[in-house]
Amino acid sequence: MTVVGTPIKRREDEALLRGRGSFVDNLTLPGTAYMAVVRSPYPAARIVSVNLDAARAAEGVIAAFSGADLADEWAGPLPCAWLVTEDTKNPPHYPVAIDVARYQGDPVAVVVAESRALAKDAAELVEVEYEPLPAVADVEQALSDGAPLVHEELGTNECYVWKLETDGIQAAIDAADVVVTRRYRQPRLIPNAIEPRGVLAQVGPTGDVTLWSATQTPHIQRFVLQLVLGIPEAKIRVIAPDVGGGFGSKIQVYGEGPLAIVLARRLGRPVKWTEERSENYLGTIHGRDVVHEVTFAATKEGKITAVRSEAWCAMGAYLELVTPGIPLLGAWLYSGPYEIPNYSVTFTGVFTNTTPTDAYRGAGRPEATYVLERTMDALARELGMDPVELRRKNLIREFPHTMASGLTIDSGDYHASLDRLLEVLDLDAVRAEQAARRERGDVKQLGVGFSTYNEMCGLAPSRILGAIRYAVGGWDSATVRFQPLGSVQVVVGTSPHGQGHETTFAQIVADRLGVGVDEVEVLHGDTAISQLGMDTYGSRSLAVGGIALWQATEKVIAKARAIVAHQLEVSEDDLEFADGTFRVKGSPDRSMDIKAAAFAAHAAHNLPDGMEPGLEETATYDPANFSWPGGAHAAVVEVDTETGDTRLVRYVAVDDVGRAINPMIVDGQVHGGLAQGIAAALYEEGVYDAEGNLLTTTMATYLVPSAAELPSFETDRTETAADNPLGVKGVGETGTIASAPAVVNAVVDALSHLGVTDVPLPATPERVWNAIQEVRS
Repeated sequence: MTVVGTPIKRREDEALLRGRGSFVDNLTLPGTAYMAVVRSPYPAARIVSVNLDAARAAEGVIAAFSGADLADEWAGPLPCAWLVTEDTKNPPHYPVAIDVARYQGDPVAVVVAESRALAKDAAELVEVEYEPLPAVADVEQALSDGAPLVHEELGTNECYVWKLETDGIQAAIDAADVVVTRRYRQPRLIPNAIEPRGVLAQVGPTGDVTLWSATQTPHIQRFVLQLVLGIPEAKIRVIAPDVGGGFGSKIQVYGEGPLAIVLARRLGRPVKWTEERSENYLGTIHGRDVVHEVTFAATKEGKITAVRSEAWCAMGAYLELVTPGIPLLGAWLYSGPYEIPNYSVTFTGVFTNTTPTDAYRGAGRPEATYVLERTMDALARELGMDPVELRRKNLIREFPHTMASGLTIDSGDYHASLDRLLEVLDLDAVRAEQAARRERGDVKQLGVGFSTYNEMCGLAPSRILGAIRYAVGGWDSATVRFQPLGSVQVVVGTSPHGQGHETTFAQIVADRLGVGVDEVEVLHGDTAISQLGMDTYGSRSLAVGGIALWQATEKVIAKARAIVAHQLEVSEDDLEFADGTFRVKGSPDRSMDIKAAAFAAHAAHNLPDGMEPGLEETATYDPANFSWPGGAHAAVVEVDTETGDTRLVRYVAVDDVGRAINPMIVDGQVHGGLAQGIAAALYEEGVYDAEGNLLTTTMATYLVPSAAELPSFETDRTETAADNPLGVKGVGETGTIASAPAVVNAVVDALSHLGVTDVPLPATPERVWNAIQEVRS
């Protein structure tokens, strides 16, 4: 009855494809009022006055408030859960600004009306008098002398400095045969989940709160809402219905959630808000925006002896839930899958008058992998080595492996992934075609780029997270409950938004208990049903939540074994369990299936003394280590040397994600991750002008690729088992982490015969053309 490892179609998809999904914007309660947020058009401005008279007099308007009107509603500011140093600066951040707007899109007032259209119309009637202030949007300029201060009371734009360094790093660099230093800028990326954010708040007559939210984190939302509103968690219910993507942007507890609750409490009516796409570009967090300077030291034979990275990371105007900790998610990975004995990383967090940054697919790991893999190619050029052979020479060979940065990789076989990649790619054929085009002098030149990577994910364990000052734990919980007639109900603490948890988790339970997949119901996303959980982010759902689920099934089997042993009058040790049935060893005709045991547990007519009725168990799992996927990727591009136009013609990904519960879902996760990493390499860039105005405010200027811009991906896997009962590793972010450097390395390779050694992100036609002209001139 093995169903783990089978590419079962996702059970979630039929309802979604038929338009029967239940998203926040589909929900309406009797008497619902609609909220519109007035946002600052200025990157920095003092709020002199807010005149709400015209808005309040408008058709259908129920109420309108300024930040000052609501100031007494907040028990505390929106919290940051990861202050990475003792002296990390964390200025208070409230849902509606009171005195100063600090980024374009900062909420300054709110209007509530009988319909969304009426609320939006009235919001345009709010008159805010601003005193514009100097602003700074660039992370390096923000640290320069005389730069405008985002928060004057802090006296600086420096948020924190965090450093991890081994002894002897400078000596290793000084003693090296070859030292290569490169500087990279990774631009802002703007999440574009297909469903924008939305909330619907209802406050009951006894003050109990229900919040429907398009969120990845219902349990964390509940926790934070108590801190902001002063309402006990026991009176707060958060429901995440169907959620149309998140990519990290829906981890946050944004101001609109507590704001809707406050308005619902004041007005005695449910209050609903749905973000518009233009609001999304200003009001939802951004990702990346980091400047790196990276140094590699190596022997003349190509053995890397040291890596040092310094990074200046934009925080934006405020610290969101984990803003300062995002760079640290990659802090241990600047040696990647390579055995490098000397190590140093330094991060400087910087406030700017821009939308706050936070987790975006990969979160710190793509940044680390990009500069590492780009510098690997730079070192290969310096040494005159083949970039593949340089990688192979430095790959870790034995596992478990403790890196110089201090963490231990439990399993992997990076050489196997690289070998398989080269086999699928047929590198000799690609190089032959490249040589032929160069010989002919073709306008369109071919390039191939590589990225060998590893990833630290499955955000846990709690003890390590506590050691790096993360405020919450990394555990997760699951409950497995047999119904009297043999179907199974599963309650999980993770909260999916496109990953296929209902299918994958049902496969795990069905496989272990020996029941049909269709007999397993998976419940999630409602804190009244799932009391325990730490939600979904950082590729943790399977590696943490899935193991909790496996442990809960083991506890169910253990209790069922005791019931069967009692009823068959044998020792528990005399029973073996397979395919959903307990059999007496040596007497296979004496048996009882687990569904019969479940009914016996509910009937409770003949249970062992002291045993409670029912067959239900809960397990909470806190891993001892992170999850460590890895692999090797290659991109093949065609570059028009006259126009700079770059087309990705092949992409090959070989990943080790441990045991694949559902190979089709694994492939889908890899495909989605690749699309976002390739987008960062070739298309996407959030651009501010010098005054802090966002210039890329729509999809006309912020380029999100479609399927037409992408080839059919070629995916394959190697497998090493992780150190957990299922042998599984994370997969949701692997494609994003590995792909951007592979693509840009390929672009540079296509132009290397012309003398091009670098093209900035993203490698747009203009930037590629400029790189060609620069070497030609």
